[in-house]
Amino acid sequence: MATPVQPPKGFKSVGKHYYSMWQTLFEIDTKYVPIKPIGRGSYGVVCSSTNQQTNEKVAIKKIKNVFDNRFEALRTLREMKLLRHIRHENVIALKDVMMPAHRNSFKDVYLVYELMNTDLDQIIRSSQPLSNNHCKCLMYQSLSGLQYLHSTNILHRDLKPGNLLVNANCDLKICDFGLARTSKGQDQVMTEYVVTRWYRAPELLLSCGSYGTSIDVWSVGCIFAEILGRTPIFPGMDCLNQLELIIEVLGNPKEADIEFIDNLKSIKFIKAMPFSKGVQFSDQYPQAEPLALDLLQKMLVFDPRKRITINEALQHPYMSELYDMEFNSTDEIPLSLDIDESLDEHEIREMILTEMLYYHPETAPT
Repeated sequence: MATPVQPPKGFKSVGKHYYSMWQTLFEIDTKYVPIKPIGRGSYGVVCSSTNQQTNEKVAIKKIKNVFDNRFEALRTLREMKLLRHIRHENVIALKDVMMPAHRNSFKDVYLVYELMNTDLDQIIRSSQPLSNNHCKCLMYQSLSGLQYLHSTNILHRDLKPGNLLVNANCDLKICDFGLARTSKGQDQVMTEYVVTRWYRAPELLLSCGSYGTSIDVWSVGCIFAEILGRTPIFPGMDCLNQLELIIEVLGNPKEADIEFIDNLKSIKFIKAMPFSKGVQFSDQYPQAEPLALDLLQKMLVFDPRKRITINEALQHPYMSELYDMEFNSTDEIPLSLDIDESLDEHEIREMILTEMLYYHPETAPT
């Protein structure tokens, strides 16, 4: 549980109070009363909390020592910039970013999100039964949120069950946008790590020179299979093993289906793979509806040029009872997440402060 504590010497600040959770000190605005820690990772700790002014339950994420790692600092900045603009029922809402007591020397960032009960990874690994309707509802919301992101010109690039938050009533929201980027169609240059390996599309594994929105479609397909089978479909131990598992399940791609690969070494590797005729999804997921398997097969297509699009997936017969043409319209204004990767700590700090001021304009310097 959250334990109130006295601040360390030199910490006490007006408008802040202090709690200890999982051996982590939280220095937070007095309007928030922590309830209990609910998650942690390399970034720090997340706790549930109540906003006393609105009586709303929220989740507070403490990103500890954010400037110790430039990659994590840029990731935090990118998430703040994106979520300030995004408004969709299937994308997590960033409610607040706390202003630090010391603007020129703060080390930690506190992000306040709407509170969700759990994530899809925990649900999949639990003994909770998932009906066909549950599967359909979860997939529809994942696709709807992704369609909105793609319509704003954003690729998520790290979709996995742990980044899909779920409530008890089956509401789903996409989270974690630290690896998101502005889409540049099929000319997106790959210069850095993207997507957790098990959900990484073949074009990424094969070091192709460009990619597009189809990488997110592949990730959702992997998640769909995991919902149906309650186990990852491609749990590769490394990138080469990941490709081996994909070929084992899908079968060897035809000559025409590897024309997208622009890396000669990768082409040779694929052609040298042992023969596999692939598996029948109906054998692998016998309890699934035939239409669900048809959609899954269209998502997990080796050649990204032939993979179903998000819009097509939403209009697939499997989604017919949920699809709403008016709700799923895509006339959003494109966003830009282009951030200079060479920014130094001072510049990143100033940009993060600028983002904080959008939530606290009353504290802006006059």
